[in-house]
Amino acid sequence: MAETTQQPPAGLTREAEEAGFYHEAALNAAWTGARLALGGLTFLFGTFVFGFFYLRSLNSHDEWYPSGFKGPQAWVGIVVLLLIVVSAAVQSLVLQRIKAGHKGAWQGGALVALVLGLAAVAIQIWQLTDLPFWPGSSGFASCFVGFYPVFMVTVFGAMVWLETLIMRVRSIPELAFVEQPPTYAEAFAVQRFQASLSAFTVVWNYLAVIAIVAWVLFYLVH
Repeated sequence: MAETTQQPPAGLTREAEEAGFYHEAALNAAWTGARLALGGLTFLFGTFVFGFFYLRSLNSHDEWYPSGFKGPQAWVGIVVLLLIVVSAAVQSLVLQRIKAGHKGAWQGGALVALVLGLAAVAIQIWQLTDLPFWPGSSGFASCFVGFYPVFMVTVFGAMVWLETLIMRVRSIPELAFVEQPPTYAEAFAVQRFQASLSAFTVVWNYLAVIAIVAWVLFYLVH
């Protein structure tokens, strides 16, 4: 999937050259933004990981996971994890299909990934409204209630991003993914979509990794 354009040939107008430069800047911005997002997410969720191990090792007054404390339901954590991981896997697989020019296959797979991601958000909302403990009842409870609302909002934001990509691709002809469009404007639209889709896939796969780490911490280690 090409994501850069060739230098405009000699003889183009100044407006066309400027459009090409702005287009290259937009492609670079997509990847720069994705990398910055990964860094920001690492710092964001890294604070919860640090807090988890810090409070767990400190265990003041044996209040990290006190005797008789009832944690979150394990099956809910497994379902949320599977929904997010499968959604990311489906999106990664159908990404290869659109690179080969199969727009319809990507649209179908992306819709499945979107539904799975939104289902994970819905289950997390239900879980947070029906927890068997109060937010401040233990150190574990504080970390759990602090982490999952933030993670839920982040996942929902990623699904909004995916939904915009699904809507954007509707106006792009399928042939444009395998052959050079007749105009620079159409070629730019395809390449910007490709850059955004690739950036989204990287971020969504990273969130799937975070979901795995969270499941290990809150449902296995605790």
